[in-house]
Formats: sequence, C-alpha cells, structure tokens
Amino acid sequence: MLPVLAAGVLLFNLPRALVRAISIAVLTCVLAASIALFTVADERGPVAVHAGGWPPPLGIALVADRLSALLLMVSVLVALAVLLFAVGQGTADHRPGTAAVLHPAYLLLFGGVALAYLTADLFNLFVAFEVMLAASYVLITLDANEPRTRAGMTYTIVSLTSSLLLITVVALVYAATGTVTLAELPERLAALPGELRSALGLLMLVVFGIKAAVVPLHFWLPDSYPTAPAPITAVFAALLTKVAVYAVLRTQTMLFPRTGMWLLLAVVAIAALLVGILGALAQDDINRLLSFTLVSHIGFMLLGLALFDVAGLTGTILYVVHHIVVQATLFLVAGLVVRTAGTTALHRMDGRTAATGTAIAVLFALPALSLAGIPPLSGFVAKLALLRAAATAGTAGHVLAAAALLTSLLTLYAMARVWNTAFSGTRPAPSPPPPEGGAAAPRTVRRGTALMLAATAGMALTGVAIAAGAGPLSRVGERAAEDLLDPREYRAAVLGEEGGQR
Repeated sequence: MLPVLAAGVLLFNLPRALVRAISIAVLTCVLAASIALFTVADERGPVAVHAGGWPPPLGIALVADRLSALLLMVSVLVALAVLLFAVGQGTADHRPGTAAVLHPAYLLLFGGVALAYLTADLFNLFVAFEVMLAASYVLITLDANEPRTRAGMTYTIVSLTSSLLLITVVALVYAATGTVTLAELPERLAALPGELRSALGLLMLVVFGIKAAVVPLHFWLPDSYPTAPAPITAVFAALLTKVAVYAVLRTQTMLFPRTGMWLLLAVVAIAALLVGILGALAQDDINRLLSFTLVSHIGFMLLGLALFDVAGLTGTILYVVHHIVVQATLFLVAGLVVRTAGTTALHRMDGRTAATGTAIAVLFALPALSLAGIPPLSGFVAKLALLRAAATAGTAGHVLAAAALLTSLLTLYAMARVWNTAFSGTRPAPSPPPPEGGAAAPRTVRRGTALMLAATAGMALTGVAIAAGAGPLSRVGERAAEDLLDPREYRAAVLGEEGGQR
C-alpha cells in the first residue's frame, strides 16, 4: 500500500526535491519490510493476511511464501536502484518536468508488482497486471517522439489484448470451478475432465507467455522496450517479464501439477533460447540486442519448469533472481554508453565510450560475463543448477542442456561484440580543459552523473553478492521449489487452517 498511497500524494504539485525524497523513502521502507517478510516466511512458512477479516473465497487474501517474498525483496532493491539512476539522469539532463509524471507512475508500477507477487487469487492477479500496465503506459511514453509513440502503441495494444485474454481465462476458471482462490483451485480443477483441465492450463500458459515475451509470443518486446528511457527500459526488463514468469510458475505448479518432464514447454524453452539469441546477434542497436537476449534467457527459466522437479525449479528460481539484477544492470550501463557515445548504433560507437575511462567498461563487463554464465558469477551458479537438473532427465534433458550451453556461448559472443565496439576502439583525444573563466560542467550535472554511476555500480555489486551468497541462496531456492511442488502450507495459510501463519 505504501507505493500506491505515495503515488496519490505525489499527484499534488509538490516541490521536486520533496517528490524525490518521498519516492526514495517509500521504496526504502518497502525494502526493509520485504526483508523482514522474507525472513519470517523462510523461518516459519507462508504468512497470510485477509483484507477486512473476510476469509476466502469472499475476501481478498495476500500471502507471502519463500518464493514470493524472495522475488519481492530482490525486485524492490532493483526498483530503488533504478529510481536513483532516474533521479541522477533527470538532474544531469536538466529535465525537471518529468518528475511530476515519473515518480507517481513509477511507484504505482511497483505497487502492481508487489500485489502480483503477494496475491492469492487469480482475479487480483489480473488487477495487479492492470495496475502495472496502466503505469507502464505512462512511463514508456515519457518524453515521447514519433518512434517512441509508435512503440508505445504496439506495447499498449499487445498488453490490452493479453489482459482481455487473461480476464477471459479467469472467467472460464470461475465458471468451471466456482472459485478463483489459488488455495481452493487445485482440488476443484482436479475434479474436472482431463481435456478441460489441459485446455485451461494451456490458455493460462499462453496468456502469461505473452506478458513474459515467450517465443513465439515475443514479437512486441524488441520493438517496445528499446525506445523508452534507460531507467524505464531497465525496470521493465527486470520486473515486468519476471512477474509474468512468476505467474507461470505459481499457476502451473499449483493448479496443473505434473509428474515428469513437460515436453511442450521443453520445446518452447529451446525455441526461446535459440531464436532470442540469434535475433540478438543480428542487431546493431545496443538496446535491441539486449532486448533479444532478454527474450532468449526467458528460455532458461522455462527450462527448469519444463523439468518439473525440485532440482529444475530450484535452478529456475536462482535464474530469475540472477536475471532480475543482471538484466537491469545491463540496460542501465547501456544508458551510460549511449549517453557517452551519442548513439545506440554499435557500428557508430567506434570506441568513443573508452574515453570515459574504465568505470563504464567494468560496469558492463560484470553483468555481461554473468549473463554469459562465466564462473564464478551469479549466471554461472544459476546455469550450473539448471544443467545439473537437466543432466538427470534423460535424452530430452540432454537436448535442453545442449541448447542452454549453445545459448551461453552465443551470449558471450554477443557481449564480446558490444565490448569490442563500445570499449576497445581507438580512444579519441581528450578534450582540452576549459579556458580561464570558460564554462565548465555545472555542479548539478556532475552530481547527477555520479548518482547514475553509483546506482549502476550498486547493481553490479549486487550481482557479485548473489554469486558470493550462492550457497545460502541455493538452499532458499530449494526450499521454495519444494513449496511450489507441495503447496500444503501455502493453502493452509490462505484458508486459515492449522499450520499456516496469519
């Protein structure tokens, strides 16, 4: 509720400094609350609250288990870092007018993200997506020119279509079972004919697949994300697609459980891995290249779900956590690169970013190598977990592992290509200092640029911290995976039965 209430307050004409202070303070408080919530959920099991005291199915239940609390904690950390980057960018570029729109829309967006992680019924999951999308429509068209408006229209039309399909699926589920509460649906869906249950599961996969940009439903993302400002692209890439992946994990494991590998999803995962990374290799625009790598690496998350066992889901959870941080960092670094080079086209950069020294180069290298799975970074830890799970899944698992390894090699090639064009070219001659009494960079501009670099560095170091804490994080991921495959504690907490925390 904090981000939503603060968004309403910020709609009033407040001083710009106060707007920034409120936004940062609110997300800091939410981060502290999410850390506490994760600690309780990990130690005691799922924690639930029933709004207004009304139990399901009449009331609204919010529940935090290990998975939702973990993703919420990581997501708010990334959202806070991206907000600091946006504040620095606005200061450095002298864009005071955007603050009145950016901050309330940004907080509302995160309110929707938090609701999606914590809701315990399908209808409020739909509401959460609508809150996110309403805010994202505003954010993606900030400082809009003709290309950005066109891309925003594509994003809006696809999002509205997927939302219409989602509410249709929710209505069909309610018509078939008489409830939309996640805790009540497993038993009622199990009583349905197998064909109807399979149809509902596939419809739900398609709907969330559109929102997660799963191949072949990915066409909208590379045309939409690259046109937005760097911090907006970063938060979209980090959070919006991952919320949809979370919805796939939650609904498919709880409502449509399986035994053994899900071959259809395994094929989709392989297609996503290869189509996305081949698309990235064909790009000359740095933001489109990163957008296609995002599409590709959704396949790693689907890979673990396709295995449908504890080991595979553990790998998926680790990969989602890693990717939220790394993908946001890459888009922030891309914003710094474009700001320095003055272009998004790789062939026009010609090493101009090298003139800024090694800071941006290092900030790019860490997440880029992690995305490619180079040890000992977080991407290696997550991919190793997925490969170990696939290795025990027979021939189909070996094919998945081979596709994952090939994608990792091609990702490394794509990242090396960006490095060679942006950081390894001929360094231009340094600019001479301003003459005596000449104009120098304003102090506010330097301060804004320093804040952008600091926020990006914090994100890069967070990725390193994830790798350093791989052992404890893997154990948390394994417990979260066990919860997904055995949701009895989750259901008990939502329905108020003994054994659940309230």
